[in-house]
Amino acid sequence: MEPCFARLTRLTQLALPSLHIRVRRGGMAVSTCTTVTTARDQTMTPAILARSKDAKGDSLKTVALVGYGYWGPNLLRNYMELPGATVKWVCDSRPEAVAKATSRYPAVQGTTDYQEVLADPQVDAVLLATPISTHFGLAEAALMAGKHVFVEKPMTSGTAESAELVRLAEARGLTLMVGHTFVYSPPVRKVKEILDSGELGDVYFITSSRVNLGLHQRDVSVVWDLAPHDLSILHYWLGETPSSVSVAGRACINPGVPDVAFINLRFPSGIVAELQVSWLSPVKLRRTMVVGSQKMLLYDDTESVEKVKIFDHGVDFKDPETFGEYQLSYRTGDILAPRIDSAEPLHVEASHFIECLDTGCRSITDGLAGLAVVASLEAAERSLRADGCEQQIDMGFGQ
Repeated sequence: MEPCFARLTRLTQLALPSLHIRVRRGGMAVSTCTTVTTARDQTMTPAILARSKDAKGDSLKTVALVGYGYWGPNLLRNYMELPGATVKWVCDSRPEAVAKATSRYPAVQGTTDYQEVLADPQVDAVLLATPISTHFGLAEAALMAGKHVFVEKPMTSGTAESAELVRLAEARGLTLMVGHTFVYSPPVRKVKEILDSGELGDVYFITSSRVNLGLHQRDVSVVWDLAPHDLSILHYWLGETPSSVSVAGRACINPGVPDVAFINLRFPSGIVAELQVSWLSPVKLRRTMVVGSQKMLLYDDTESVEKVKIFDHGVDFKDPETFGEYQLSYRTGDILAPRIDSAEPLHVEASHFIECLDTGCRSITDGLAGLAVVASLEAAERSLRADGCEQQIDMGFGQ
């Protein structure tokens, strides 16, 4: 794998547009570029398709799933369907969870001993779908054992831990990828494509609402539970990470565990964003609005169709030619709902991980992308505990 901050890897170009992530490290911007298809039957590059047709199957990547709770079954289902991978192990500390997995997939071996998985020389990579507090220890052990790592978001519970995993993976030449699944969803990719085209003009601000009734967590605030989705999306769309954050929130139900938060972000480019996250809402909302100098965009993930709409709406300001002249022209034009391909984001994400193992390319949600989200979350949590005081976002990497 190429050095972390050196030459960037680009995969063979496919029909669909490239994905980009740009993460700021101090005064330096680090970009990654790769390509992921979105249609379920087009989620493999030619390299993966060719390998999957190999009758010997000796190039298949062997993976082990660790954690078979809420999200683990979804990961297992998708990796079992991938022509480029084979799942050898399911590991969970609960024997009943292991029994449930092996009952559904008899060809998969089960164990409650993580060391048994790490000691298996046939295992190329581990997939971690365990509680956040366990991510660092399990990922570190896997990297030390020479295994590639896919870890669910957020990557760890602290910036320092995330930075250490990035350093360790880079030093050992291993792939470290974080499960920011929304980045792989067709609507989010379509918005990225629209933003990159310049159709909206200069982005002024972004607002987002991710609210529903429950589920309350006992060990983390609503910021750590729901905000990772929107932070990863914003980082991906804008190609930059916020420089500062301020948060107002409240613990309404469980004392000490905030269940509603209003997160305000400032980006180096001047763009501002507000994220509303809550476990206390009578309706489920997954709605984001992007306001540009030329057009505006609405992304609503709860819509069954037309998840993305482009509004030819705006305000035109005419520079005054005489003293006292002040003219604003409000424009309400067409509304366009672009065509969006159908695909399961998790399947695209899993295909991309195997592709990274095959080619050595850097994932679009690699360790640096995961680190950026954790750094933003940690700063947001500090602000929340400091009555909304603005906090600088420190990546804690190389500083």
